[in-house]
Amino acid sequence: MTRFFLFLAMLLIGTAPARADDISAAARGVVRIVTVAMDGEEVVGFGHGSGFAVSPNRVVTNAHVVELAAQYPDNVVIGVVPSEGERSVQGRLIAVDPARDLALIEFGEVRLPPLALYSGPVEDGEALVSLGYPGNVDLAVARSAADFIRPLTPVRTQGNYAGLRTLSGTQVLLHTAGIARGNSGGPLLDRCGRVIGVNSAITRADDGDAGFGFAIADAELLAFLREAGQGVTSVGTPCTSIEAQLASERDADARTAAADAAAARDAAEKAAAVRAQAIEDARDANERTRENFLGIAALLLVVGALAVGGAGLLYQRNKQREAMWAGGGGAALMLAAILVFLLRPAFDPERAAARARSAAPAASPTTAGADPRAAIGNLVCTIDPARSRVTVSATDDVALDWGRDGCVNGRTQYAEAGRRWARILVPDAEQTVSLLEFDPASRTYTNTRFLLSAAQMSQARALRKEVQLKQCSADQAARAALAGQQSAIRAALPSLPNERLVYRCKPAA
Repeated sequence: MTRFFLFLAMLLIGTAPARADDISAAARGVVRIVTVAMDGEEVVGFGHGSGFAVSPNRVVTNAHVVELAAQYPDNVVIGVVPSEGERSVQGRLIAVDPARDLALIEFGEVRLPPLALYSGPVEDGEALVSLGYPGNVDLAVARSAADFIRPLTPVRTQGNYAGLRTLSGTQVLLHTAGIARGNSGGPLLDRCGRVIGVNSAITRADDGDAGFGFAIADAELLAFLREAGQGVTSVGTPCTSIEAQLASERDADARTAAADAAAARDAAEKAAAVRAQAIEDARDANERTRENFLGIAALLLVVGALAVGGAGLLYQRNKQREAMWAGGGGAALMLAAILVFLLRPAFDPERAAARARSAAPAASPTTAGADPRAAIGNLVCTIDPARSRVTVSATDDVALDWGRDGCVNGRTQYAEAGRRWARILVPDAEQTVSLLEFDPASRTYTNTRFLLSAAQMSQARALRKEVQLKQCSADQAARAALAGQQSAIRAALPSLPNERLVYRCKPAA
């Protein structure tokens, strides 16, 4: 049996990368399930169906696809054929539920991108997509047994949700996506590529009757996986297009910018009004002071004149001593009147403006002017559903320890991107590239995810090797080089991502 698979593996060839959309991303986790019955070294039976990954090394399929393997484990071999790559692998049956018509297969040597389950409601008439390997297509194009273990992109068909039914005691989804024998075990997806059911059967279409497909409901699948001890990613966020989400984000940014501009205008107008009022108040105060000075000068002048007049009368009465004192005092008062008049304050517009500026209210402190290089400390970032597009990812809180100069968690260096910080992650064990961004002003953390084909990942990993900065650095030139190298990786990615996860961050308790 081993020689049989080795012989067939030599015939395998690669496939072209799938299109960069949600269904193509899900298709990379869809497999063909092949069963080969052996009698010694002789192949005596052959069957096939479809399946999909729920973890990197486990796939779900229908129980009836692997029925012979369950009954005759020593004589029937299970082959798992990925949708891309150059090899198939041997699988091992680890859980079977004939009542629900579900089975779980484990394998090694290759890793697949797991599909996520959609746990939200499905509306009548909602558009759905089926992925799998219909047998009538294989019979038309296959030329040998090797064609059945050659990695190929699964066939995509579209239809609509037609309601919930019960089939042999199991909840099933009725739908109109075209499926055939061979689609058994393949996923039924929503428009975002999340699994809502497992294709298992079709209606007979005798005498021109319309054909319908049955898919085991996600509730049955979740119960089966739970009983098998197999975890799975489950997402309840409604499906929206990435274009709509990005447009909504741009609109939100535009509204925020408009609100900030309006607030700035209001603040400027209020400050101008305060300054104008302060200047007017200063002018009024100056006028009152001038009037006081003039009043005092007039009073001193009148009193001084009266004193001089009194001195004349005293002199006529031969009271020279008293006349001298009265005349001297009157003259002094008249001189004081002249001095007070000359010292009356003039209005100084420049001084009044300076006082008005100091009297104007200070602008409210915001983070917009904060130094983006400064350390912020420990943060807890929580998903913002209204600003996010989630298809396959978990949305648990993210913990960040934001240090100075874009050093995160004491080990990962981000590069400057305007007033934001950015880092592109290209992992070895996943077919996902993540563009991580942090805005210190708004305390917003964004994970933009691209679900890529094997060929695209190989290109991204080759570009990642050019990145020299592997640890935190205060060297701005090194961070600038990192930014340039990350730009090269970004240029190789699709124009649109698959997911955009937006988090709002606050200081950790």
